[in-house]
Amino acid sequence: MYKIRTYNKISVKGLDRFPRQNYEVGSDIAHPDAFLLRSQKLQGIEVPPSLLAVARAGAGVNNVPVADYGKLGIVVFNTPGANANAVKELVMAGMLLSARGIVDGMNYVQSLADLSDPSEMSQRLEKEKARFAGSEIRGKTLGIVGLGAIGSMVANMALAMGMQVIGFDPVLSIDAAWRLSSDVGRMENLQALLARSDYVSLHVPAADATRHMINADTLATIKQGAVLLNFARDAIVDAQAVLRSLDAGRLGKYVCDFPELALLGHPRVIAMPHIGASTEESEENCAVMAANQLVNYLENGNIVNSVNFPKVVMERRPGTARITFSNNNVPGVLGQVLSVLAESKVNVVDMMNKSRGELAFNIIDVEHPPSDDVVAAISALEHVIRVRVI
Repeated sequence: MYKIRTYNKISVKGLDRFPRQNYEVGSDIAHPDAFLLRSQKLQGIEVPPSLLAVARAGAGVNNVPVADYGKLGIVVFNTPGANANAVKELVMAGMLLSARGIVDGMNYVQSLADLSDPSEMSQRLEKEKARFAGSEIRGKTLGIVGLGAIGSMVANMALAMGMQVIGFDPVLSIDAAWRLSSDVGRMENLQALLARSDYVSLHVPAADATRHMINADTLATIKQGAVLLNFARDAIVDAQAVLRSLDAGRLGKYVCDFPELALLGHPRVIAMPHIGASTEESEENCAVMAANQLVNYLENGNIVNSVNFPKVVMERRPGTARITFSNNNVPGVLGQVLSVLAESKVNVVDMMNKSRGELAFNIIDVEHPPSDDVVAAISALEHVIRVRVI
C-alpha cells in the first residue's frame, strides 16, 4: 500500500488517479511515500525517512527545496504545460486591457451610479468615452521571452490575432521548437527583442540566471511606449527599475500577475492577484498530471517531468523484478552495482542509466527479486544515494 500525503486542496480528478486498493491518500498520512501539493512551502517541514517523491501540481517549484531533496534521493516532479492554456488566455486578456482603456472606462461607468436620469448618463458617456480610446493589437509586434509550453502557445495565439511575433530563448528545446509556428521570428538576444517589440511577454522560470533579467539596463533598450507583461514570476523583474522606466515615459505600461507593494496605485500598472493558473480546468489538469507521475514512479520507477532527476522511462518486461537506484553522478558507480549483482548471480535482463547535473538515476530489470543482502550491498556502495526494489 502506497501512502500519499496531500497539502492544499487537490482536484478530485487528480486524487481519483490513485487506485484505492493500492493507495492511502490524505492530509494527515503518516510515513508517506510521496507528497502531493500546490502552493504549500516545504522549506522547514520535516522530511519523513519514507519519502520517495514530491509532486507539485503546477510549474513553479520555488516552494520546494529541490536541491536538498535531490541529495536525499527524493524525486521532485512538476507539471509543465498543464496550466499553459489558462495562462495563455490571461496573457491575451492582459494585452487587451493594456491596449484599450477598459479598466478606467469601466471604473468611470461605475462612478455614475448616483445618476437617476438615463439620458444624462448617455450624454456623459458620449462626452467622456474619448478618454478611454486605445489601439488595436492587430499588426503590432509581440516579443516573447521564453518559448516553452506557455510561450509557444502565446506565440501561436498572437499570430492568430494578426500580430507579428518574435521570440528569444537561448535554451529552446526540440519539443518546444516543434510546437512553435515557423512564422515566429527568432531573435539572437534580449536587447534586440526589446527594441523591436510593442508588447513583451515574459515566460521564463525564476532562477539565478533570470533574476532581475528585466532591469534598468535592459529597460533602457526597450521600445518607447512598449507594454511589459509578466505572467511568469516576480523575481525576473526589478520592480523599482520598472517604476523608474514608467515615470520616465520609456515603458508604456506594466501588466503583471505578481503584485508588489511598490507597484500599487501607479496609473500605468495593471496588477492581477496571481490568477494565471486559477481555472477549474487548469487545476484539474495539474492534479491529474502530478498524480499520474507519482503513480508511474512509485509503481514502475519511471521519471517524467522531474526538476532534479533526469527523464528515465523503461518499459517493464513481464515476470521481472525491478531495481532502481539514485547516485551521485561520478564515474564507476553503475559498474560497481553490476559487479554486486554478478557476484550474487543476479541476472540482468534490461537496464537504463541517465544523469542530470550532479545526480544520476538507474533502472535495472532482473530475472528474480534480489535478496535483502544484495540490496544492502548496493546501498552501502560509495555515492549510491537510494535503492528501491519494485
